[in-house]
Amino acid sequence: MWKKEESKNQSVPEVAQASGTPANSPAPAASFRDLPAAPAPSRGAATISQGIRIKGEITGSEDLFIDGLVEGRLNLANGSVTVGPNGTVKADVSAREVIIRGKVDGKVAGRDRVQLWGTAQVHGEVQTDRLAIEDGAILRGKVEAGKPVERSAAERSATVGPNGKTGNVSVGPGTVTI
Repeated sequence: MWKKEESKNQSVPEVAQASGTPANSPAPAASFRDLPAAPAPSRGAATISQGIRIKGEITGSEDLFIDGLVEGRLNLANGSVTVGPNGTVKADVSAREVIIRGKVDGKVAGRDRVQLWGTAQVHGEVQTDRLAIEDGAILRGKVEAGKPVERSAAERSATVGPNGKTGNVSVGPGTVTI
């Protein structure tokens, strides 16, 4: 005879993983897109969605996601700016971290890092300590990446000429040209 308790013990429910795929299906290979864009903030980022146009200056200290059009200046000193795949920014952007998946025209300054996804199109200057560029991204302009290196006193004095003026130093066998 069938007993209710036995059937409960024999059936094993299928457990879903955090990504929404069943536990018995193979996990997809990790890619650049699977990497977390930024640590999860304690609350959600402010969003400028598709269809929204903003002209002017945006300042703050929280995270911002842009999937609309922004023209002007963006300054989020301690926040993260993410330009979504539908986002267009015609502005100078300054933030702790800048992630670009859409289009940006202007100077991009990411204090910690700038990340360009394969769909990114950047026209302008990029300044950051760390720069990540995925295949397919378009970057036209000037790039300054990495921390500035402190020059030693010996290196600084090597560029001072006999008259005390600074200049280019060219050293050849037995000669010094200033």
